[in-house]
Amino acid sequence: MHTEDIAVIDANGYCKIVGRAKDMVIRGGENIYPREVEEFLYTHPKVQDVQCVGLPDEKYGEELCACIILKPGMTADAEEIKAYCRNEIAHYKVPRYIRFVDSFPMTVTGKVQKYLLRNSVAAEIGLKHD
Repeated sequence: MHTEDIAVIDANGYCKIVGRAKDMVIRGGENIYPREVEEFLYTHPKVQDVQCVGLPDEKYGEELCACIILKPGMTADAEEIKAYCRNEIAHYKVPRYIRFVDSFPMTVTGKVQKYLLRNSVAAEIGLKHD
């Protein structure tokens, strides 16, 4: 069955879905699975929802961007989120860009349209996405 899901099998033989092939970010030859970074960011006490996307970068090919919806009444800045990531996840997985948003573009069935999110953030930053 071809689903375009990416999975790993651990030493005990359990299979864990780590992301979608089309969502994988390749930063300087390192594969970054956005879902893995999203799951880590969900552990931040101020984060309600998060989506990570790859943005074009001249040096590394792609850089990771975390689009975050904060919990009601909370405030945070990009440096706080990056500091939370440092020494907890691999340095190349720490998002270069952090954007705080109110919502994500959704399909009628309730799925996040990552390509629209990616295009919107790239335009906001002034990057041209392929």
